[in-house]
Amino acid sequence: MQKLLLVLLLLPGVALGLLEGLYCGKENCYDVLGMTRESSKSEIGKAYRQLARKYHPDLHRGAEAKAAAEIQFKLVATAYEILRDEESRTDYDYMLDNPDAYYAHYYRYYRRRVAPKVDVRVVIVVVLTIVSVIQYYSGWQRYDSAIKYFATVPKYRNQALDIARDEIQERIQKKGKNKMSKVDQREELERIVRRVIAEKMDVKGGYAKPTLWDVLWVQLLICPYTLLSFIAWHAQWFWRYTVMKQPYGREQKLYLIRRHLGMGQHQFEAQEEKQLEEYLHLELWKRENFAAWKAEQDEEMKKKLAENPRYKAYRRYMKNHGPGRITFED
Repeated sequence: MQKLLLVLLLLPGVALGLLEGLYCGKENCYDVLGMTRESSKSEIGKAYRQLARKYHPDLHRGAEAKAAAEIQFKLVATAYEILRDEESRTDYDYMLDNPDAYYAHYYRYYRRRVAPKVDVRVVIVVVLTIVSVIQYYSGWQRYDSAIKYFATVPKYRNQALDIARDEIQERIQKKGKNKMSKVDQREELERIVRRVIAEKMDVKGGYAKPTLWDVLWVQLLICPYTLLSFIAWHAQWFWRYTVMKQPYGREQKLYLIRRHLGMGQHQFEAQEEKQLEEYLHLELWKRENFAAWKAEQDEEMKKKLAENPRYKAYRRYMKNHGPGRITFED
């Protein structure tokens, strides 16, 4: 208890020692510039320029004179930096008026020194803009990659060729068969095939065609509307299908199936229509039907893995060399 009281008595002394390193130290910043607390900002600036010329180290000869002038020059510069800023001058005046508030002075001084010089709002805006731009252009890159991939799949390529056959012939005849080399004809063919695939094929999921509505900036701006729509949708669902016991439509059934499968909306919509019809035929929106179907799927997967030679080899390896095996071999 006595040690605690001793520490509490010594704290003001410690804080007073810390004050020696704040602002102009033991010197009064106003006295350093030859000013008073009533001096205006322009008067402080004029006094600083005069003293800076007087104590500039380059204007003094001799090592001792230069060293003394450099110390005084730094003190004058420090005083000017404190008094020229309104907020810093206010904090300094508060210290002069309240000399016993040691911890408040310490906090105010170092809060200003470590505070960021750039407005946080500007940083947030710049970061959001950069992320939105990267997000938008990366979406276009994924979409272009998907179109290039579909252009190499025979199924989609043949369909595109059938659709664009007349256009390809017309382009070749219009430009002249003799004027177009085989390389040019092949490049023209690839451009038409990709354009047809992009126009006719509805790419979904993570490779879907990006829009400005998907970028982060727009999503943040419409966030209140999205939140209200989310609450209204769930309230409507609860009223219609929980309270009123209305029958599910196709969209509602697919929504429940997607929730049971644990898929995202883009991932679920990317599946073929035939697969979705099978889900509906099996009535997987009912939890008991989905549980039975999931158990069957897991059992079939286990059988396929058991019959797979690679999986058998992996199991043998894990049994003989896996982390659970204890051996005394060096």
